[in-house]
Parts: sequence; C-alpha cells; structure tokens
Amino acid sequence: MGVFVGVGISRRTTSVDILMVLLLFLLLLLLPSAPVFSANNLFSLVYKGCANQTFGESGDGISQQSMAALSSSLISQSAKTNFFKTSSSSSSSLFGLFQCRGDITQSDCSACVSHLPAMWVSLCGQSVAVRVQLNGCYGLYEVAGFPKVSGTKMLYKYCSSRSGGGTGFEEKRGTALAALQTGVVGVSGGSGFYATSYGSVYAMAQCEGDLSVADCGECVAEAIQKAQVECGGASAGQMYLSRCYITYSYYSHGVPKGGGSDDIGAASSNVISSSSGGSGQPTGKTVAIVVGGAAGVGFLVICLLFVRSLYKKDDN
Repeated sequence: MGVFVGVGISRRTTSVDILMVLLLFLLLLLLPSAPVFSANNLFSLVYKGCANQTFGESGDGISQQSMAALSSSLISQSAKTNFFKTSSSSSSSLFGLFQCRGDITQSDCSACVSHLPAMWVSLCGQSVAVRVQLNGCYGLYEVAGFPKVSGTKMLYKYCSSRSGGGTGFEEKRGTALAALQTGVVGVSGGSGFYATSYGSVYAMAQCEGDLSVADCGECVAEAIQKAQVECGGASAGQMYLSRCYITYSYYSHGVPKGGGSDDIGAASSNVISSSSGGSGQPTGKTVAIVVGGAAGVGFLVICLLFVRSLYKKDDN
C-alpha cells in the first residue's frame, strides 16, 4: 500500500511540474522586451512646406508629364543612392531632390522615397514648390527661379512638452550634442550623417548630401545652438534647417537598441512652426504591447498560484 501511494504522488507531482514549466516558459515569452519599431515609422510625416503659388497661376507651363518624369527619376535613383538631385530637360525647368536618413537600408530608402510624389500632391496640391519631410527621408521640387533660402534658415522645430531627466540633464544633452557636432565633421567620413548617445540622451544629425564638410559643421552647430535655446530643458527636440537637421531624445530607461531614431514628434502642417506633446519615449503601439504583455504575465501568475494550491491540496 505504501508503495502504491508513493507512485501516485510521484505521477501527480510530475504532471504538476510539467504544467508549471510550460506556464513559466509562456511567461518568459510574454515578458516585455526592448521596443521594436515598425518600418512604417520611416514613412511618418514630420512636416511639409508648400508654396502659396500654384502651377496654373505662375504660367510656367509645367506639365503633368514633367512632374511624372521627375518623380520617376527620383524613385529609380533611390534604389541606388541615398541622395540625388536632378532637373527636368524641358524648357520650363523643374528641379527636384531626395535624401534618405543615413542609417536606413537602401530598400527602406527606396520605399520611403516612393511615398513622396503622392504626398506632394495630397499635401500641397499644385504648388510650384514643395518640401515634404518624413522620418526616413525627405524630398522636394521647385520650378526654376523659385526664391532660394539660406542654408541655415529654420524650417521646422519641435520641442517636447516634457522636461528632461532631472538634475544634470542639460549637461548630458550638451555632451551628446557636442559629440554630435564633432562627429558629423570628423567621424562621419564625409557622409554628413552621425548619431551618438550619452547618459540616456540619443542625438542624430544629417546634412544635405552635397554640402561640404565645413558647411555641414557650421549648419549643425547652428541647429544645436537653436535647439538649446528654443527647447530649454525639454526631453526631446528637433531642429530642421534648410540644409541640415538635428534631433535629440532622452530615454529614462536608457537608449533603446538601435538608437532612438524612429521616434519623431507630431507632424506639422506648417513649414516653420512649434509643436509639443511628444516625449521622445516609445510610441503608443509600443506602450500597448507592453501593457498587453503585462496583463498576460499577470494572468499566468494567477494560473501558477492556482496550480500550486491544487498541488498543496493533493499533498494533504
């Protein structure tokens, strides 16, 4: 009899142990991990700039065929390079360019640029000059003779409404931005793109593809100065000048794997504007995933406690 009872407890214990191991395995799968950003974030609108004058009003004779040819040229080149500019060969010249962010793949660059022509029309109609900045790339076109702006003219700024990471944040941000200014000139290898992090602050800079190293350094220095003045102690900021831009974000739990380059503030409908409401923290989709994971973990913990209580009853 004693042997029979012993065998029964062993079988029951083995079954419970297996069930608990399986539940623990599922719990580990549902634990929230570092944020993984969707490639769709590359296509998120940052800002747009539309000229007030339209093709019909300007009498420049730009045809739909010219626009289609320009768009086709830009899209085809985006499969080969991250920066390209061209002019149409018609009597009424049409200039256009695109540039992709320096840390994305060529296929992502091509996909991003492919979104631009349709967005030019949907956002700006038949404007004679348009600039659309997405998270992963930007593109513009303008008719010949359209007034030029200074390379350091501010086109768009964004400052988070939230303050930074407590005592010493501005010093940490200053260190990150100083490294950014040095890196874009001396470390980027002339690419005009550089990203760095220091003390949970992630910073990134990019200059227009054909800007000289010296001019790139001056443009980035101007953008950094504007960010420190305009954004104060904000936890995230973006300064888009005509020929360069910088962004920075503070992450309370450390810079996510791959950097914070997919985090962009709310899109703006103006060329020069100030907006708030972003935090430089993971997006709403990431928060939803973490909350869902936490709920799943809580459910599994309850299951484990229930199984344990059954086990204790069987022992008694």
